[in-house]
Amino acid sequence: MVLNTFTVGLSVTPTVVKTYASHYLYRKPRAQKPTAHISYDEGLALIRQFLHHASNHTVEELQAFTAQWVPSPRWVRCKDVKIPVDQIARAAEILIEHLGPKGVDRVGGKLWWQWRRDDEDLQAEWIEMRSHYNHRKKHNESCKRVMLYVHGGAYFFGSVGEHRYQLQRHARKLQARLLAPEYRLAPQFPFPCGLHDCLATYLYLLTVQDPSTIILAGDSAGGGMILSLLCVLRDQGVPLPAGAILISPWVDLTHSFPSLAGDGRFDYIPAHGFMHKPSMSWPPPNEDDVAEFAKGATESFKNMGSKLVPEEKESSIAGVASQGPKSDGQRAEPINLSTKADSQDTNGRQSMAEHGFHPSGRLAIEIDGKSVVIKDQIQMYATNQLIDHPLVSPVLQPSLGGLPPLLILTGGGELLKDEQIYLAYKAANPQKFRPSEAYLDKYPETQHTLDKYRPTDVQLQVWTDLCHVAPTLSFTRPAKFMFRSIAQFGAWALAKAQNTGIDILDDDALSIISSGSDTEAEGDSGNNKADKANKRPSPPTSVGKAGDPLPRFRNHMIEQLVDRHGNIFPLHESDTALAMAAEDVGVIKPGPVKKWLAARNEWDTKFSKQRTKIKIKRVKEITAGYQSFGDHDIPPPSALAGRRGLSMPKEKKKRSLGLSLWSMWGSSHDKETIEREANADKQPETVTVVTDAVKSTDRPSLLPDGSVSRSRSRHRVVSYERQTEGTDAESIPLSKKINDPAPVFAPVLSSGDSSRELASDGEPSNLKVNDLLMLPGTNVTLDSSTATRPKADGIAFPFKLNRSLLPNNNMADAASVMTLRSEAVSLEDENQMEALKQPEVERFELAHEQL
Repeated sequence: MVLNTFTVGLSVTPTVVKTYASHYLYRKPRAQKPTAHISYDEGLALIRQFLHHASNHTVEELQAFTAQWVPSPRWVRCKDVKIPVDQIARAAEILIEHLGPKGVDRVGGKLWWQWRRDDEDLQAEWIEMRSHYNHRKKHNESCKRVMLYVHGGAYFFGSVGEHRYQLQRHARKLQARLLAPEYRLAPQFPFPCGLHDCLATYLYLLTVQDPSTIILAGDSAGGGMILSLLCVLRDQGVPLPAGAILISPWVDLTHSFPSLAGDGRFDYIPAHGFMHKPSMSWPPPNEDDVAEFAKGATESFKNMGSKLVPEEKESSIAGVASQGPKSDGQRAEPINLSTKADSQDTNGRQSMAEHGFHPSGRLAIEIDGKSVVIKDQIQMYATNQLIDHPLVSPVLQPSLGGLPPLLILTGGGELLKDEQIYLAYKAANPQKFRPSEAYLDKYPETQHTLDKYRPTDVQLQVWTDLCHVAPTLSFTRPAKFMFRSIAQFGAWALAKAQNTGIDILDDDALSIISSGSDTEAEGDSGNNKADKANKRPSPPTSVGKAGDPLPRFRNHMIEQLVDRHGNIFPLHESDTALAMAAEDVGVIKPGPVKKWLAARNEWDTKFSKQRTKIKIKRVKEITAGYQSFGDHDIPPPSALAGRRGLSMPKEKKKRSLGLSLWSMWGSSHDKETIEREANADKQPETVTVVTDAVKSTDRPSLLPDGSVSRSRSRHRVVSYERQTEGTDAESIPLSKKINDPAPVFAPVLSSGDSSRELASDGEPSNLKVNDLLMLPGTNVTLDSSTATRPKADGIAFPFKLNRSLLPNNNMADAASVMTLRSEAVSLEDENQMEALKQPEVERFELAHEQL
């Protein structure tokens, strides 16, 4: 049975009906859980069933299904772009330099991972709200907010089209352009193919954007890819972006953290990993299979119709060899990857090459008292020998310091929770979470980064009981809070990097999540009162929206525990995630491996005939021969480059009704919010005058009927308020500190071009705003107590101050004037920054709103 909309519908429909019935019949177990929301409960069950259904199909079928063409809404502007060949070549040079000679040998050479199918270009897609695009074109404004987003999918499925319903919301909330690359997917294009494509896309972006205008983001495997990309940029001296957002990042392919041993009842990721019907792409042949193919290829094909039955192995599980029990209490000894003579260094300690590996290079682990050697490849993205590589599992990077500010969002119910929490604390405190000496022995080329970088500023949010990449369920209430938090951090990081204010749309009054008109049924028995209370305006301890300031970082971290209503609580360090010894991080554990082996045995039995057919087909291909890259390149077993023929054109995309419907469901919230925005812009907001005094923020004008019309601004200005500790130079490598610090505060005078010329009482001037604000000796004055237009050294600023807003009606005490008088504050002059008290800043923002 093929994998298409019809078969998927047949598979998931019973699950949808069953979930709906059980949701209301068994409501008590769902109380206080995200599944108390019917939409979340249905969405979680639907994705879980889809992945189970897809496991009975090949990897190629799943890739083709998720890569189908999905139409974009009319209010979203999408544009394809081809990444230039020169940027792809430059990315390859940077990656080769970063890997070094030993690293290039580990991945199998430097040519195979640069190969692409016939006539296949590296494509990316620009995504932007059409209204934002029209506004920029109308006012001839350049875009200063760009998000580079790498989609997830365990490195082997998914596409930009399938993720677009999520990407367009990121673009809308941040009022940004979003660029998403269609990077090559494993297992046909394993590591470092995808990283190469993402690096090339970022290099292209640097040719059209300043790095201070760029935010990186990714979910799941895309989050891990973003982290690896940042480490390459940092170490190779490529300009870093303003910040990065990691949504449930997959950063440890060794599955060494405790949460992977759970049952995943709050998650949709299979606890045993991803299994699929055998095909030419997956699983790849192990060394026993290769020897068998070579033997079969030398024989006559007269009897090829007979079965190629593999010989019995030492274990009942295909691809696994048991080496007998060890003595009580003895651990499975890691064994050298190269030679036994190299298994110990001069100090007699084990080298990291022994970390969980058999002399042949296979994974080795002790399970139930037996030493088990795993011959089959576990992860599609990389071979078993590379799953602990610092660019494959970036949580194992020797240092995660020196990176731009990070936002890490973790689902409290997901299997990957512990590695994400460990990642956050390691980035904020690189010295405390150093890798083991054995790991450094294995990757000596990375040791130079250990003490080179300062801590990274990290905001960590653990969302109680949420699943992996909860924004996938974009139509649910918890996901909407997540999108809000992402936009808040993104606007702050851009403001910090650009050293200016970021104008952001405040759609809180228009958002369905805020108005309480969400159509989803809560279904939370025992907490309906709390659910109703949640529809009221969020308390101060709730997740902020775009425009809200971030809390102050403490020890380079913001630690937050967030519930399904967006309420924030203190986050206590996870004992299971942070108490692990350095020697245990990155080392495979028996629990996850046992689950994988059991599932693999089940799939091998279920698809035994299919495996035999694949074996026969592989022998025929070997006999026909493949194109070679030369003696220095040996592609991984699953790589399509290793079995390429004379012609391998790229498959054309088909249109998917199922993904279109899923996209429409995911886009419904955005559509309704945009319609509300349009209606709000058409009709002025009115209030009834009940007293002579009207709030100044309403800027009233009386209408004939006695009411007051007000065009209250729905925009807010986000600025960097020095939430990070120390100086900005802490994020710069110690060897690259800047001697002349740049100013970190400058008032935002308008949302237009800040470089336009100033006017002095109507007369033009050659001095520009940016030049004026950067002058350390600028003297800001008012000509008289009746003046409403401040001047600096005789040059008037292009705005007037509303006298009614000022304390004691005194123009000299205006917050804007006091701010302008503060001069440019350098990074080293923290005392001057402390003089800018919060009440004055609030008055400045209030006055600025009236301009």
